Amino acid sequence: MKQIMRTQSYRDDLDAIEAFIAQDKPQAGVDMWLLIDDQVQQLADPVFTCRPGLVAGTVELVAHPNYIVILEEDATTITALNVVHARKKYP
Repeated sequence: MKQIMRTQSYRDDLDAIEAFIAQDKPQAGVDMWLLIDDQVQQLADPVFTCRPGLVAGTVELVAHPNYIVILEEDATTITALNVVHARKKYP
């Protein structure tokens, strides 16, 4: 199993998503934060896969139809870099 690392920018993105959703539904904001981070944690399991990223050296996890997690992966570690909205132009 690979080790999962989370950058500060990933955590900041999750916090911003939670805060935005929580403006209307506080519990839904918390639920989304947990849903996305749980998907990232499942990447430690080798059968849980990602798709190639748009930026060289990255992979992407579609954690929710609206949110994509940008990751870097090597032989032992998966690092969550950012969470972007699926409609946001990226990179």
